[in-house]
This record gives sequence, structure tokens and C-alpha cells, in this order.
Amino acid sequence: MTAKMRVDALAMIDAIIGENMPDESVQKALRARSFPDGIRVVAIGKAAWTMAKAASDCLGAKIAKGVVITKYGHSRGDIPGMEIFEAGHPTPDENSVTATRKALDLVGGLKEGDEVLFLVSGGGSALFEAPMDGVSLDDLAARTGELLASGADIVEINTIRKRLSRVKAGRFAEICGPAKIFSIVLSDVLGDRLDSIASGPAAPDMTTAADALAVAEKRGLRLTELQRECLARETPKRADNAEIVVTGSVRSLCESAARAAKARGYEPYILTTVLNCEAAEAGKFLSAIAADARDGIGAFQRPCAIIAGGETVVRVKGTGKGGRNQELALSAAKGISALENVLVFSLGSDGTDGPTDAAGGIVDCSTAAKLRDLGIDVDKLLAENDSYNGLKAADALIVTGPTGTNVNDVSVVLCG
Repeated sequence: MTAKMRVDALAMIDAIIGENMPDESVQKALRARSFPDGIRVVAIGKAAWTMAKAASDCLGAKIAKGVVITKYGHSRGDIPGMEIFEAGHPTPDENSVTATRKALDLVGGLKEGDEVLFLVSGGGSALFEAPMDGVSLDDLAARTGELLASGADIVEINTIRKRLSRVKAGRFAEICGPAKIFSIVLSDVLGDRLDSIASGPAAPDMTTAADALAVAEKRGLRLTELQRECLARETPKRADNAEIVVTGSVRSLCESAARAAKARGYEPYILTTVLNCEAAEAGKFLSAIAADARDGIGAFQRPCAIIAGGETVVRVKGTGKGGRNQELALSAAKGISALENVLVFSLGSDGTDGPTDAAGGIVDCSTAAKLRDLGIDVDKLLAENDSYNGLKAADALIVTGPTGTNVNDVSVVLCG
């Protein structure tokens, strides 16, 4: 049974990713309105290439030129009229700054009647960057690293990053004025907060200086006096030249998982689309839910697929290698070690979970035993945040390569 469940899970993963590619949704948003000739296109994020290609295919000669900024390894080749850059994620690098300068040059000097098409997906906070005067790239990298290691969620991280940048928190929309800026957004943020997706370059900012200073205090950031001054400045609260359409989110990811499960004979239950806790705790929680489902407790009718979407966090305590989906899966592996006919997988829709080449992990009751037979202790792996190497040893990594989309994470419990 478990072998069949693994086959089913891998087929579900393919279907989930396939249904959440942004091509059709971007073109649908573009077909819903008219555009003048001479459009400038700026695309940022892990799905930037896919979104830009869809726009090019739809608008063709109406596009004057464009700049595409995506993560290393996420470009799939040339797009007519577009300059394509790959840059650092989750921390910005020199390529981030160079590419952003190109984008600013592209929209510089626009006048009323001109239009910018802004294609935004998760990862844009690191990829699209122009530091405030006096703030260095090393400063940004250091603050981002501190936030990630502390277990800060994406809203907290972006509350800080947007105040150290000249293009975030609605400032890019100001730079584009008086031209109009039409944004198509692929959301990787719980609740689809427009000011937090890629740090909201074209969205009015909902956070305050007080919020930023509170996050800095809570997460123990080592701020310079200048950085503290930047956090204390208020950000734009209006973007009158901006229009925004959201085309995909974690909800659609969970709905795709439900359809894929149903097609393979599992009754789907969407538990939540706002999973937001430490990854290891989420793994424990899902394994507890699996035990109830197996024992007939609750409303779950077997065979079933229990689905949770969202974005967990990892509080870095060790020096290992991994990502939040891998840590969730490894934690679940321990919890389901005595449960036959149960499988858990956790997947980052962009195909890159943390600083690794894996999208997530897939585990069953045999995973912990395999590691034990190899002399590997699951608790030690979790303590060192070394989920990647543990799952690799157990042949339990999910490796998709960059997918071309980015609508957060989904975790699924299959119970036969």
C-alpha cells in the first residue's frame, strides 16, 4: 500500500505544480483590459520569467522593452525585448542591485499616458533591491540573515526590509509616476497582503514605523544608528497611479491538492490555508492528525488526504542544511514511524526549499527506521536543522527543479 501511496503522492505533486503555473492566469488578467503601445515591463520574483513570457506572448509588439529579475537557475531562456537577470535569494547580492538599476532606468522619465506592467511573485524582496543611501548590501544581507535565523515570519521580515530600500513599500510606484503601473501579483504571503508580497513595491504600506521598531526589538536586530533612522521613517500610504490584480495564492494550491487527491481515490480535507508556525511543530501536528485519521477518530473517511497550506518558519539552532518543508517532513517522519499506510509530503511550490536543490520531503512509516539503520538520529538532525542530509540519506527528498511558479507551500497527509 505504501508503495502505491508514494506513486500517488508523486503524481499529485506534478498535478499541483502544473495547475498553479501562472501562464494562463497572467494572460487572463491582461486580456481583461486594454493597453497602449510602448508598455514597459518589469518582472520580479521566482516566477518572473514565466510571467514575463506569458505577457510577451499575449501583448507582443505593444511591449517596448522589459527587465526580468529572477533567482539563479530560474530563467528558461531569452524573451523578445526583455533583459533577463538572475540574482540572489533569500538575500540580495550585487546582481540584485545591478538588475534593479536597469529596471529603474527603464521607467525613468515616463510621462502621463505611459504605462508600466509590473509582474510580481514571491522572492522579489531579495531580487529587486536598491538600498537606501548609507545602507550597504552587506547591511541588508546581515539584517535578512538575522531575521531568517530568528524564525521571523515573512511579514516581519518584509516590515524591516522595505524600510531599508528605495524601491519597496510603494516607492517603486512613486518612481514610475506620473505613468500608470498595472501589477499582476502571484501571492506567496498568507492573506495575500499586497504590501508584503515582494515587500509591496507598488502597494500602499500597511505597516508603521512603530511596527518596524517593534520587530527589530523582538528579533534582536543589530541596527546601526542610520538603519534605526530608516526604520523610524514612515512609508507611502497611497499609490494613486497603481492598479493591482492577484492571480494565484496558497488557496489555489490547496484546491489543486484536493482535486489531485480526489482523482486518485482519496477523500480530500483542506485543514487550513494559513498554516503559520515552526516547521518541526507542524510536522508533529500533522503526524498527530494522521494517527487520528488512521484510528477513525474525527470526521476523516479513509482513504483520505488531509491538506494544509501556508508558510512555516525554521528557527535556526544548528549548522545543518535544509528548508522549512524538509524540516516539517522530517519531523513528521518521526511522528508516523509506527503508522502503516500513512504518508506525508511537504512541498514548496517554487521547487526550491531553503538554500537547497530540493522542493521538500516525502516520508512514511519506514523513513525513521531507514535512518536508524544507517546510525542517524532524527532528533539530532532536527536539532542541527539538517533535514536535507537526513532526507537525502533516506531517499525522501522531493526534487522538481525550479518550477516557474511560487504560491507558497502545501503539506499533505495521505492515509490509506
